[in-house]
Amino acid sequence: METIIPSTSKVLSSLLRADFTTQWRNRRAVIMVILVPVIILISWKGLIEKFGGAFALSNCITVGLTAIGLMGYSNSVARDRDKGVFQRLRVAPVPSWSIMTSRLIVQLALIVIMILAVFFAGYKYDHISLGRSAYIMSILASFIGGAMYLGLGQAIVGMITNPETVSSTSRLVYFFFIMIGLFGAFGALGETLGQIVRWSPYGVVAHILSSSMHPESWDGEATKALALAFAYTALFSTLGIRWFKWNTAK
Repeated sequence: METIIPSTSKVLSSLLRADFTTQWRNRRAVIMVILVPVIILISWKGLIEKFGGAFALSNCITVGLTAIGLMGYSNSVARDRDKGVFQRLRVAPVPSWSIMTSRLIVQLALIVIMILAVFFAGYKYDHISLGRSAYIMSILASFIGGAMYLGLGQAIVGMITNPETVSSTSRLVYFFFIMIGLFGAFGALGETLGQIVRWSPYGVVAHILSSSMHPESWDGEATKALALAFAYTALFSTLGIRWFKWNTAK
């Protein structure tokens, strides 16, 4: 009896449907990922006149991207791996790349929703309005930043197999990035540490986002931040792919 191998498009559409369904069932966590940057933005209303709308939007979106990559993606992959989901998919006639591609597409969709929510809150409550080109460039910059944090999440879940350890590690890294990043953004860490934070993963994403919201102000430092964001993405993704195990077996 001849075995019928489904086409790649059918396999990917089935995986996407399953992954979006799983994301919907975990919608409380998704809502929290979206609400956190929105709440921060609304609470910063009094700071916008001092630091500017681009500063507030860029930092809030960076917080959201960090949460998606570290709190969302890494934990969901670790949980499904522990349940044997990947192991079962690997024995099916499914290309390995399509399994992770489906996951990444779902996360990119979540990034778009988060960005639109932050932009809407900024326009509705803080009266922050950007030009069309600025919105487009900000979304593109968000995809770059999102890819970097998804790569970092992949590196964490590749290095650590235990799902509980992945969860605690990703929370610790998230807290460290957000606290140090925000303090650095407000200039509360001094000049030396402030420069380190500026070129850290948090700093470069916030920098390219802020610059993309004022395309006319894009300069050499913004280009350096963009190049460093690509370098971070390549490093984290390479380590995450090299270390990743499809099951938790020793």
